[in-house]
Amino acid sequence: MRTTLAELLATKDVILADGATGTNYFQRGLMSGHAPELWNEEHPEHVQGLHRQFVEAGADVILTNSFGGTAQRLKLHHAQDRVHELNRRAAELAREVADEADRPVVVAGSVGPTGELFEPLGALTHDVAVASFREQIEGLKAGGADVVWIETMSSVEEVRAAAQAAIEAGMPYTATCSFDTAGRTMMGLMPDALVRVFDGLAEPPLAFGANCGVGASDILVTVLSICSGEHSAVISKGNCGIPQFQGSEVVYSGTPTLMATYAQMAADAGARIVGGCCGTSPEHLASMRRALDERVPAPAPTIEDIVERIGPLTNAAPSAGGGEDRGRRRRRSGGD
Repeated sequence: MRTTLAELLATKDVILADGATGTNYFQRGLMSGHAPELWNEEHPEHVQGLHRQFVEAGADVILTNSFGGTAQRLKLHHAQDRVHELNRRAAELAREVADEADRPVVVAGSVGPTGELFEPLGALTHDVAVASFREQIEGLKAGGADVVWIETMSSVEEVRAAAQAAIEAGMPYTATCSFDTAGRTMMGLMPDALVRVFDGLAEPPLAFGANCGVGASDILVTVLSICSGEHSAVISKGNCGIPQFQGSEVVYSGTPTLMATYAQMAADAGARIVGGCCGTSPEHLASMRRALDERVPAPAPTIEDIVERIGPLTNAAPSAGGGEDRGRRRRRSGGD
């Protein structure tokens, strides 16, 4: 029952993506400093177990265990020569789980940042970045990924390099950035400017938006800003509340009830693909699934609505992009 993300977007109002990878692996024994991608060969039962739990919770899209799958990231673990095999295996593991499902489930090949800075701030060049991402994406493609899922990016240059690599590999792609620095990405990109990042590329993304960041409230404001241009497919994959230290452990504040509310509000804000990022467990995702299934569409929330129902913002709302104004406009006009 294999399908594509484009087909899901054409047939479903809101698509549910999965939850966290790393934070759930820590619960399963992953040690800090160990590359999750190595688990594709060392502990495939844990990798597939988490995929299976997310599918059982209702995910329409599952992300491969390949976020740090470029040579630059794997070099930190002396695995830079295993890019293709580790990414191929990541996709194979997710593909097997998706193919077992009794409904269509899309396998999205996760592609995260290289961790290096582009010239002139660093040594990374466009050509090297494209080649690195292309190597990773070819592995994901060989393993059966349906779409390339570029995520947690901060620089325009890196988004474009990853997108170019996907295009060269003949793969459809999506892209999300982390707007975690005063409402911008670390490299200064504003949410409402994300759409222009893809100008001039041979193929546009199937969807784009935000993931990770600093909390569910903040990403909802980001989504309002992105959706101010009425884009057809926006992604919201927010963290499960706010991270807090409890002793030596990082615990996320979001409850299943809070994440259910977040999912409904993200859809009302205009997101077509909603999921969870850091801290989001299968239990949280199951609550989000029920919330989306039971959702009665409502006008886009205002910032005041978000703060009242989800909690205070960590960052000030973006000054460019009109997220707050758009929410108020739609509230006055009665919504869609």
